[in-house]
Amino acid sequence: MKVPSPGESISEVEIVEWLVKDGDYVEQDQSIAEIDSDKATLELPAEKSGVIRILVEDGEIVTVGEVVCTIDTSAEGSSNKEINKDIPSKVQKPVVKSPKISGNLKVTPLASAMINDMDISTQEVQGTGESGKITKSDILQIRNQSFNNGLRGNSRQKMSSLRRKIASRLVSVKNETAMLTTFNEVDMSAIFQIRKKYKERFKDRYGVGLGFMSFFTKAVTTSLADFGGVNSMIEGDEVIHYNYADIGIAVSAPKGLMVPVLRNAELMNFQEIESEIKNLATKARDGKITINEMLGGTFTITNGGVFGSMLSTPIINPPQSAILGMHNIVERPVAINGKIEIRPIMYLALSYDHRVIDGKESVGFLVRIKECLEDPANELMGGDVKKYLEL
Repeated sequence: MKVPSPGESISEVEIVEWLVKDGDYVEQDQSIAEIDSDKATLELPAEKSGVIRILVEDGEIVTVGEVVCTIDTSAEGSSNKEINKDIPSKVQKPVVKSPKISGNLKVTPLASAMINDMDISTQEVQGTGESGKITKSDILQIRNQSFNNGLRGNSRQKMSSLRRKIASRLVSVKNETAMLTTFNEVDMSAIFQIRKKYKERFKDRYGVGLGFMSFFTKAVTTSLADFGGVNSMIEGDEVIHYNYADIGIAVSAPKGLMVPVLRNAELMNFQEIESEIKNLATKARDGKITINEMLGGTFTITNGGVFGSMLSTPIINPPQSAILGMHNIVERPVAINGKIEIRPIMYLALSYDHRVIDGKESVGFLVRIKECLEDPANELMGGDVKKYLEL
């Protein structure tokens, strides 16, 4: 089997972890390995059924098209058991037994190396993988417990291709753009009232929750229509302006930050936005997101509030020119018509590339978002919430 191309412009990938062992019987389309590109983590399916011979180790960087394993299709068996029959292969890999790991213990090669490096007793580890197999995440859990218990030690782990690419992109954004951030605050009372009144009926009708992201996505697309310069990017000596809104929604996934894209979000209603966000977020967290589902966004929304962030300066997702940061919602005292009231307030941050977007346009764009969020019934729903949501 050769490494397939995960997408355009990708020439090499990392074999993160083999999900089967050398000599196992695998079924066609069974996931046999996780591979990391600079854009996403994907699973490698077996092309045929048979006995697998693994030719590269976990953590190796391989080029697209390189042979990483062979499958003997003449062998018969079941993926639930290991075939001990000696099958010739081009590369015979020596079996190295760790002194800390008994022969009966099921453990992935990467987890085995981490056990040795961190000097962990396997008696401490409860395997959560298939058939009780010990995985990398199980070892990381033990490491975290050791930290809280005051035990001293350290470990080294190679950065994944995805993490290296993220690091490189973030540094390039800071170095190559004139990035500024402008802030505002939003009274979320109106959104709270709409959700309280309609969220149960919305979920019963559509099978998804009426979350905050649909309000913010519609507020962004509405504001982009009024401030088109924000929906643009630099390419060489030209500025490209878009007459559509492909909105990236930043999602925290096990392998790093993923930004799946809602295509033509300006044409979507609340139900379509919530359904598509749920679908893409699930795929991202399960490692099943495709490259095409993350390419081509024109603007990004990121929500640090789900982790408790009060305020931040989000970094632009290149080659886009702006990103909106959401934060946590906190009850704060505010002046309303000369009186102090307690309202649910969220701080917003808009980071933008000053080479493309002027300060007046960036501030006006964020103020327009504020207007949409503080009066969503009129600004986003045509004045009739129930009719707009078709409830």
